[in-house]
Amino acid sequence: MITGTLESIDGAENIVLTRDVPAPIDEVWDAFTVSGRLALWFGTWSGDPASGEVEVSMAFEEEAGSEPYVIVACDKPRHLRVHNLHEDPAQIWTVDVQFSETEGGTHVKFAMPLPPGMEVKYVGAGWEYYLDRMVETVETGQISTKEWPPHEALMAEYESELG
Repeated sequence: MITGTLESIDGAENIVLTRDVPAPIDEVWDAFTVSGRLALWFGTWSGDPASGEVEVSMAFEEEAGSEPYVIVACDKPRHLRVHNLHEDPAQIWTVDVQFSETEGGTHVKFAMPLPPGMEVKYVGAGWEYYLDRMVETVETGQISTKEWPPHEALMAEYESELG
């Protein structure tokens, strides 16, 4: 079952997914912002975040190299907004993540404007996969064992529900 919805944010259509993670907000924040923790479910980053830019290397997709990401907003532990640098506007991915404390854990609201020409089925299923991996690593402290095929099956549902 898909968890994503479409929402207009700042005049752009965004795919929005949420997760409730049974962990303190600082632990969930670290899963997104500490390179060694990010490596357990997504990839790594290198460089000096104080410069406003880091190099991100994805670890769980074939042929996905590394690319620079600009840190647009970083308000620990509440808000993180980044986007990659790319000469093709259709290849710029902006990620906006908001964190809020809940009774029993942390609520994560993940939003990404849909790049021009990008189908929601790919973006939605892909982020379902990565966010499920994130939750697993926060819960276990280990590298995620979630696999892509069950999430790939969500593409048809995304197409029919949000297409």
